[in-house]
Amino acid sequence: MNPDSQVVALLRGEIAGIISGTMFLFFGVIACAIAAVRRRSGVRLILWLGVWSAMYGLQELLRPSAVDAVLPHWMQVSIPYVHTTFSYLVLVVALLAFLELNVGKIRLFLWGTILVALAIGLAGIAVFIVTGSDDKLMPENNLVAACSLFAFAAVVSVPRLSRKFLVLPNRAVLVPGTLIFALQAVYTNLAGTLHYRALNMSSTLGFAVLLFCFSYVALQIVFASERRLLAIDKELEIARRLQFSILPENIPEIENMRIAAAYQPMTAVAGDFYEFLPVDQHRAGFLVADVSGHGVPAALIASMIKVAMQSVTAWRHEPGEVLRRLGAILSGQLRDQYVSAAYLWIDTATRRARYSAAGHPPLLYWRGADGTLARIESNGVLFGVDPKIVRDGDYPVRDLPVAPGDRFFLYTDGIVEPENVAGESFGDHKLEQVVRENQSRPAAELSERLLAEVRAWQPAPLSQQDDITLVVIDML
Repeated sequence: MNPDSQVVALLRGEIAGIISGTMFLFFGVIACAIAAVRRRSGVRLILWLGVWSAMYGLQELLRPSAVDAVLPHWMQVSIPYVHTTFSYLVLVVALLAFLELNVGKIRLFLWGTILVALAIGLAGIAVFIVTGSDDKLMPENNLVAACSLFAFAAVVSVPRLSRKFLVLPNRAVLVPGTLIFALQAVYTNLAGTLHYRALNMSSTLGFAVLLFCFSYVALQIVFASERRLLAIDKELEIARRLQFSILPENIPEIENMRIAAAYQPMTAVAGDFYEFLPVDQHRAGFLVADVSGHGVPAALIASMIKVAMQSVTAWRHEPGEVLRRLGAILSGQLRDQYVSAAYLWIDTATRRARYSAAGHPPLLYWRGADGTLARIESNGVLFGVDPKIVRDGDYPVRDLPVAPGDRFFLYTDGIVEPENVAGESFGDHKLEQVVRENQSRPAAELSERLLAEVRAWQPAPLSQQDDITLVVIDML
C-alpha cells in the first residue's frame, strides 16, 4: 500500500474524531467572537466556554496519527507541546467557566482550586519540556479535576446548595448535563483502572452534553441580563422625560431682556437644574444649581430643588433669602450629597440686579458700556454642609447696576472642568476668551458657540465629562 493510501485509511478510521474536533473548535471560535463583540454581563461564561471547547476540539484534531502525516515537519514537532499544554491547562479553563456560575464562599474554594490546578499544569508542562514525559503530573491533575467535578455536581444537584451558591435563572438543564459528564468521567477512569478499552466516543459525547447545558445556561444569563438592561434603559428614558418636564418649558419673554438656556446632561439624567421666576415684564429671578455626582441620585435631588422652589417664590426678589430657605429645606434630604447654586434677580425698571450664590462658580458680568468682563463672586456655603461646622450660614448679596448692552452668564462647572488631551481644563480663562471674542453674537448664538468650543476642547474619543447648564441673559 502506498503512503497516500495509508493516510486515507488512517483518516477514515479517525473520521469521527476529526469531525467532532472540528465542530468543537468551530463552536469555540464563534463563542469567543460573540464574547469579544458583546462585552456585557454573562459573556465571560461564554468566553471561557469558547476557550474550553476550542482547546478540546484542537486536542481531538491533533490526536489522529494521519493528521500528523499531512502536516509540515515544524508543526509535527510542535504537536506534542500543544497537546501537553492543553491537557494540563484545560482544567483551569473549565474551572474558570464553573466560577462564573457561582456566588458566595464557594468562589474562594474555586479560586484556590484554580491556583492549584494552574501550578500543577505549569509544573507538568515544565517537566515535559525538560524530560519529555507528558503525564508525569497527570495523576495529580486528574485528582484536582475529580474533586472539582464532585464539588460542582454536589452544588448543582442539591437544591439547598444550588439556591445558596448558584447564580442561575433555571438549573434544570444543567443538572442532567453535569451528572452525565460525571458518569462518563467515572466510566473512563474505571476503564483505565480495570485495563479494558472504553468506547472512543464516550468522552466526546459526555463533553458535548455538558457543553450544550453550559451554553444553554450562558444564554439564559445573557438574555436575563439583556431584559434587565432593556428595563433599565426604559426606566432611564422615563426618568429623562420626567426630568426635562421639571425644567422650564419656555424661555420667559421679558421686556428689554433676551434669554438663552442650554442644558446637556452627561448621562440619561443629570444633577443640574435651572429655573426662571418671572414676575412681570420688568422683573425676573434666575436660578442655576448643580448637585454633586451624576445619574439617578443627583437627578432625584434636582427634582427636590424644583419642589423646594415653590416654597420660596415669595422671596424671589431677595437672592440671599431664596438660598437660605432652599438650603434649610434641602439640608435634611441630601444624605451626604452637596448642591451648589446661584441666584440672580434682575429688575429692568430700576436697572438693578442682585446676586448671591452657594458654593457656585462666579457669575460672569459683561459691561456693554466699557467692554469689560467681571467675575462676580458672592458665595455662601454649599447646601448639605453641616450647619454646626459653618460659622456663617448667610448668603451675601451683591448689588449690580444694569444697562443696555450688559450680559450675564450663569453656568455650572461642566463648562469649565472638561480637560483636553494634555489634561488642561477648559477653565475660566478659556471661557472668558470665548465670551470676549463673541460679544456681538446674540445670547442664543453665543450659547451654541460656547458649547461647541467645550466639545472641541475635549478629546474626540471621550464622551461629555460632566453635566452642563448655561443661562445667558442680554440686556437690550
